[in-house]
Order: sequence, then structure tokens, then C-alpha cells
Amino acid sequence: METFKKLKHYYWPYRKYLFTSLFFLLFVVAITVVYPIVLQLTIDEVVLEERYSLIPYIAAGFFLIMLVKGVSSFFHQYMGDLFGITAVYKLREALYEKLQVLSFKYYDNARTGDLMSRKTTDVEGFRNFISFGISDLIEITMLILFSLGVMFYYSMPLALVTMAAMPFLAVVVYRFDKRVHPAFRGIRKSFGRLNTRVQENISGMNTVKSLSKEDFEIDRFSDSNDNYRQHYLFTSEIWSKYFPVMEFIGNICVVLLLAFGGFLVINGGLSLGALVAFFSLVWYIMGPLMNLGFVINMFSQAKASGERLLEILEAAEDVTEKEGAVDRVVSGHVTFKDVTLTYTADDDEALKHISFDAPPGTVIGLSGPTGSGKTSITQLITRFYEPETGKVLVDGRPVDDYQLAALRKQIGFVLQESFLFSTTIGENIRYGNPDIPEEQIIDAAKRAQAHDFIMEMPKGYDTMLGERGMGLSGGQKQRIAIARAICINPSILVLDDATSAVDMETEFKIQKALKEVMKGRTTFIIAHRISSLKHADEILVLENGGIIERGKHAELIHNNGPYERIYNIQYQDREHIMETAT
Repeated sequence: METFKKLKHYYWPYRKYLFTSLFFLLFVVAITVVYPIVLQLTIDEVVLEERYSLIPYIAAGFFLIMLVKGVSSFFHQYMGDLFGITAVYKLREALYEKLQVLSFKYYDNARTGDLMSRKTTDVEGFRNFISFGISDLIEITMLILFSLGVMFYYSMPLALVTMAAMPFLAVVVYRFDKRVHPAFRGIRKSFGRLNTRVQENISGMNTVKSLSKEDFEIDRFSDSNDNYRQHYLFTSEIWSKYFPVMEFIGNICVVLLLAFGGFLVINGGLSLGALVAFFSLVWYIMGPLMNLGFVINMFSQAKASGERLLEILEAAEDVTEKEGAVDRVVSGHVTFKDVTLTYTADDDEALKHISFDAPPGTVIGLSGPTGSGKTSITQLITRFYEPETGKVLVDGRPVDDYQLAALRKQIGFVLQESFLFSTTIGENIRYGNPDIPEEQIIDAAKRAQAHDFIMEMPKGYDTMLGERGMGLSGGQKQRIAIARAICINPSILVLDDATSAVDMETEFKIQKALKEVMKGRTTFIIAHRISSLKHADEILVLENGGIIERGKHAELIHNNGPYERIYNIQYQDREHIMETAT
């Protein structure tokens, strides 16, 4: 029950719904057990005594009892469902909130499909048990206890004989639970992998088709699908082994009841009505006990689901906001002091002893091969990751002195792969600042060289975009992302290969517009194109996580270093053309 104890604060505040449901369940169970008693009295006191005039009254009374049972069943089921739905509503919100605060380090190893499976299938698996499983378990317990009480009242010897097989049934149910729980956990994990495979395939459909890998993807999906099938078949095999055994033990109890009960009736030790009542009561015990397997199945699924949900809820938050963190406007003075970053204990250092100073309004260019640590520097400023050693300062204060939201609102990011939401272009631009007026959205789009192509869209700024901005070119998506960054009016601007998907002419126009935007703002430009970096106040050239060159463009192109080699590669063709033309 440890899993349910850990999740208790999500469902226990709504226990009044559960207790109300159980209150009405008491009526349902009591009336269910009353039915055999009414049957016994009808046979012994009416039929055998030939008092047939009482039958209409018994029928009317029985009808009223069933009416009460029907009303009680309605409120029992409705309040039980209300309990589960309300609890899971809060649990789902807590999961979503947790996913928002988990750091990039968590998502580096997480799989989208698996997280989606936990947010949907696992949450529903947990809900099913707290909505129905708990009340079913209590109903089974009360039915067995009430039925046993009536049976012992009628005949203690017959009750003892009938219950002789109970211990064997209990052992089978226990062994079933021990095997079925790991099986259902395997199903949940396999379903998460299957979801991941589907999600990755749909997201990467352009790549799949461009490389003609449809058959390969079908084979990979078939493998995941078959793995899911095998897990379910294994669980079905457990069911098929244990449930017939449970039913067989129940039937043995019935046989013992009829044999010994018939003997007692023949010898006058038991009335015929009591034997008929016994027959109904024994199924009120055997049926719930066999149904206990389904409840255990529901419990096992809920436990497996709860464990997977707790893996998210209890995940370590690597980046936390310390007590007393401040919320203040920054001017954008960024300083790195001997900063080293390692993503995981098994990885090499992503950054090694990085030091530089960027006063407000400075433009810092970051150059170097892929994986050299350019993006890591900017991610430390926003506290997406924490440095292993050294200090990252903004306006002379360590970044962890600031409230996370306050710090990040003042840093505008334009990533290499611009993500757009499935909403209108206007909503995408104002995403970081929802209250911004329409004229400022248009101004930001003009600065990002996006206004003209937006106005060519069917509904302009009200044009709906497909998933991840489908329907726009890479350059158009990046320009909308640039407009979005402009709208938050950041003190620090990060352009992570922000013009990589546009042609040279459009890049020139965007850079011209960005010069106005960058005035008074500390700007970090990550780029492979020298043309994007040459106007920077200082260029840091990185390799294997360390700074190997630094200086202005005019200095570095005569430094006989990596920057000069990149410059020569990118500009030699153009210079050759110019020489030929002259």
C-alpha cells in the first residue's frame, strides 16, 4: 500500500465523496443479504404453510426494498465516480505542473510517448481503482461477513462445511496477486514504448519519407506492437491459470453445501427454505471471492500506474528557486567566472573553466563546431542547467539569487529549431507577453521581416498554424520566433543559429532589423556563419567545451586560428568570383 500512501494527499481531501458512496453501499449490501432471508421466509412460512394470502404483501414489500436498493446503487456509484474523477483531476494537474518545473536534465533522457502514456493511461488506471476498486473491495468484505453471519445463524455445522475450501481460495488469490502485479507493470512500460514509437514516427514523418524508411519504421512499430501483445498474452495466461482454479474451489463449496445441506433437510436438521437461502448466500460469498481476482487485477494495475506516476512526481528538481530569491529588472550584465558544466556523471565536461564579461548592450558571438558548448553557455544564464563549479552572474548577482520566472522573462530566446504552437500566428508571437497590443505585434513582425509573408496568408495574423508550425518554411518559423522574442522586450537576447534557415538576402534584412532590437540589450549570437558574427563586440571560439580563441572579427581573421580557417572556407569562393570579375 506504500504507493497509495504516497499519493494519499491527492485523493484523501475528497474522502467525503467516498464515505457518502460507502454509506449508500451499506444499504445495497444489506438489502442484497435480506433477499435470501425473504426467500427463506416465503418458502417456510408461506408456501409450506400454505398461507398464500401473504404473497401479495411479500411481493409489494420486496418491490419497495428493491426500489430502495436501486436508489442507493445510483448514489453509491455516482459518488464513487465523483471521488475518483475529482482526485484524478488534481493528480493530473499536479503531474502537469511537475513537468513544467523539471529541468532540461530530466527531459534529456525522457521519452515523449512514455510521458504521454503516464499522463493518460496510467492516470486512468489509478482512477479506476479509487473510483470502483475500493468500494468493490469493501462491498466484497461486507457481503462475505453479512452472509457468513446469516449462514451461521441458520446452521453452524453447514456453514463450517461450506467454508472448508475458503483457505485454499485465499491462497490462490494471494498467489494470483503476486504474479499479476509485475505483469501489469510490464504492460504499462511496453505501452509507453509503443506510444513513443508512434509519436516519434509522426513527428519525424518528413525524415522517414525523405529517406524512404517507411518499411523500416513499419518493422520497428511491429516489434514494439508485438512486445506489447506478448506482455498482454503473458498476463492473460496468468488469468487463464488462476481464475478456473478459483471457480473450481467455489464449485466445491457448492457441492459440499448441497450434499451436507440435503442430508440435514432429510433428517430434519434444516428447513428447506434455509437450504435455499444457504444456496444464495454461498454464492454471495463465492462470487465476491472470485470477483476478488478482478479487484486485485484492478488494484495491481492501479499500483503499477501509481508507481509510474510517482516516478514523475518524485523526480528530483535539479534547478530550484531558493528562499528569498528576488524579482527585479536586470540591465543584462552577464559574467562567467571559471564555469564548468557536466550534464551527467558519466559524460565529459560540456564546458571547461569558462570566463568572460559581457556588460549591458554588449554583443557576444559564440562560434565553434557542433557540441563545443555554445548553447550550453546560454542555457546556464537562464538556469536551464546548474554549473558544476564556478559562478554565473547577472548584474553582479548569481543567477540563483533571482526568481526563475523573473529571470527568464527578461531573456529572449530564438532557438535553432523554432517551435510554434497549433494556434494563430498572432497568438504565437504574443505567447511570451499575452497582453501586448496588436500594433506592437505587427511592429515586432516587421522588425523580424515576417510581416510581409504573414499578410500574404489567408487570414493574416489570425491564420491558424498546424502542429509545430506545419505549413510554414523553416525561415518563416524562425522569423516568427524572432518576433516572439522581441515582444517580451528582453534585457538579454539569445540568437541560437536564429538565421540558419533563411537565405543570405533575408538574413541580411533580419540582421539589419535586429541591430535596432539589440541596442541596449546584451546579445549572444550563436552561429556558424561568419556573417552573423563579424559585428559582435567579442567573439568566443569554443572547442571541446573550452575557449580556444577570443577577440573581435578583425583580429581573429588574422590570428591563424580556427576562426580564420572557417572564414577562409566561407569566403574564398566569393573572393575568387570577385577576382575573376575584375
